[in-house]
Amino acid sequence: MELLSKTLARVKPSPTIAVTQKAAELKAAGRDVIGLGAGEPDFDTPTNIQEAGIAAIKAGKTKYTAVDGIPELKQAICEKFKRDNGLDYVPAQVSVGTGGKQVLYNALMATLNPGEEVVIPAPYWVSYPDMVLLAGGEPVIAPATLENDFKLTPEALEAAITPKTKWFIFNSPSNPTGAGYGWDELKALTDVLMRHPHVWVLTDDMYEHLAYDDFKFCTPAQVEPALYDRTLTMNGVSKAYAMTGWRIGYAAGPEKLIAAMRKIQSQSTSNPCSISQWAAVEALNGPQDFIPQNNKMFVRRRDLVVDMLNDIDGMICPKPEGAFYVYPSIKGLIGKTSAAGTKITDDEVFATALLEETGVAVVFGAAFGLSPNFRISYATSDDALKEACTRIQGFCAGLT
Repeated sequence: MELLSKTLARVKPSPTIAVTQKAAELKAAGRDVIGLGAGEPDFDTPTNIQEAGIAAIKAGKTKYTAVDGIPELKQAICEKFKRDNGLDYVPAQVSVGTGGKQVLYNALMATLNPGEEVVIPAPYWVSYPDMVLLAGGEPVIAPATLENDFKLTPEALEAAITPKTKWFIFNSPSNPTGAGYGWDELKALTDVLMRHPHVWVLTDDMYEHLAYDDFKFCTPAQVEPALYDRTLTMNGVSKAYAMTGWRIGYAAGPEKLIAAMRKIQSQSTSNPCSISQWAAVEALNGPQDFIPQNNKMFVRRRDLVVDMLNDIDGMICPKPEGAFYVYPSIKGLIGKTSAAGTKITDDEVFATALLEETGVAVVFGAAFGLSPNFRISYATSDDALKEACTRIQGFCAGLT
C-alpha cells in the first residue's frame, strides 16, 4: 500500500514559494541575492491596525471564535462591499478564512465533483489549477496573450466553456501581469457568462485597491447584477493593508455556498486567528488614507522597472494597470547563450541562469501558464529594484 495519495500526485508545490526559498538559501550561503519572487508589500502594517491587534490580545480576545469569522468582522466586510463595490450582503453570506487561498480552496472543495471543469485565464496565479486538481476538478486554461494585453477576450472565454464547466475564475488586477479589466471589458465577459447559466463565477479581487493611473476597479457582480446569485466575490487584507502574515481572506456569496464552505473549514482549520480578525476589523473600518500614499510609491517603482526592462533588446514589458507585478516577454532572447555558457531555451532556464549568474530571483512564466515570460514583484525598495534591473540589463547584454 502506497503512503501518499493519488490526489497528491495531481499537484505540484508552489513555484513562487520555491523561488523565494531558493533565494533565501543562497542568501544564507553568503550570496548577494535580490529576491523579486514574493508578492508581498515591503511596507509595515499600518500602526492603527497593529494597535488593534495588540488591544485584542490585552482584552483577552484570544479564544476560539465562530468557525468562519466573528460577527464584527463579517459586518465590516458587508459594509466594505457596499461602500466600495455597491454590493449588498448580510453576514450570513460572508465567509472569513486564513487568507484568500483558503477561501478559494474551501469553495472549490465544497462544489467540485470529479471531471467538472474550471475555466482559468492564463497567465494565472500559480495555485488556481492545483487547487482545482486537489478538489477533483479539471482546469481548462484559456489564454490571455500579450497581444491582448494579457486580458481574456470574450471569444476565448466562450470557447473554453463546455457543459462540464462549473466555475470561471476571474482575477483583476491580475497576478502575475497586473492587467486590469475596465468596466466595458468586464461587461463583455459577463455577457458571455449570462449565456451559460450553469457556470458560477469565482472572483479574486485581492488587488482591488492597488489600481493606478486612470484605471478604475470593478468586479463581475457589480458590472452584471444578474450574476449576483452565482458569484463568490473574494478579497482580503493581505496586499493593500500590508497584512500578508496576518492571514485573513474573505468572500461573500449565496448562503448555501457559504454554509458549505463553513462545513469544510469546520473540519480543517476552524476559525482564523482571533487577533488577526480584530485587526482586520480595524483595517476595513479605519482610515484608508495610507492606500493612495502607498500606491504612489508602487507607481514610481512600476515605472522604474518597466522603463529599465524595455531598454533591453529582445524584451517587451507592458505597463500594468494594478497589483505590483510586471510580466515581461523574453521571446526575443530565446535561443541565445549567456556569458556563462547557458543556452536560453525557455523562461525557466532564463530565470535559473539569471539567479545563478547575477543573484536576481524572478519567477519563470511557465509557472503561470504562459511563456516565454517571467514575473517580477516590484513590492520592494527603489534601490533594490534599480540594482536588480541593472543586473538583468547586464545579463541580457551578455547574451550572444
